[in-house]
Amino acid sequence: MQKIAVFCGASIGFNTVYKDDAERVGAYFAQQNIGLVYGGGKIGMMGALADELLKKGGEVIGIIPHLLVHEEVVHSDLSQLITTKTMSKRKVKISKLVDGYIALAGGFGTLDEIFEALTLGQLGIENKPIGLLNTAGFFNPLLAQLDVMVKEGFLKQVNKDMVLVSETIEDLIAQMNKYTAPKISKVVNTTVK
Repeated sequence: MQKIAVFCGASIGFNTVYKDDAERVGAYFAQQNIGLVYGGGKIGMMGALADELLKKGGEVIGIIPHLLVHEEVVHSDLSQLITTKTMSKRKVKISKLVDGYIALAGGFGTLDEIFEALTLGQLGIENKPIGLLNTAGFFNPLLAQLDVMVKEGFLKQVNKDMVLVSETIEDLIAQMNKYTAPKISKVVNTTVK
């Protein structure tokens, strides 16, 4: 994979383990020559990730909607900064540039972006690997909710299995490199099995 979108918080969180993992991801991307495509911020998890990759000479492309371009938010030292008119256009631009998606710890925006990527995969619009870096079990409650959705008939197991999960970036990238998208039926079946 040449470029990966990473979705993560504009906050740093209360536990330094999250920032430490963001920096590990940045260092690993630089070591593996993987370009980062992300939200373009210099604050929070986004800033920690981008700063580490830039410090090690890696490629960092930020894509930020015009309404968020403020001096205190936008990263000014990126390899490339792309501004879009809207949040939805930002997602489209990110999708066109990347070979896969990863979510680190974050809030609503992080979940919105990773679930949109999962929905595109579920519908067969994209066939890209999607991973969660499960630092300190951050995503465990979310994964439990996905199990409930399968159990209650709102999500197919094959679609839940699209979510690749690991506690280390090395293992997560290895899973992503082996990923094969599920076959999608052209006929919409409303019955979940």
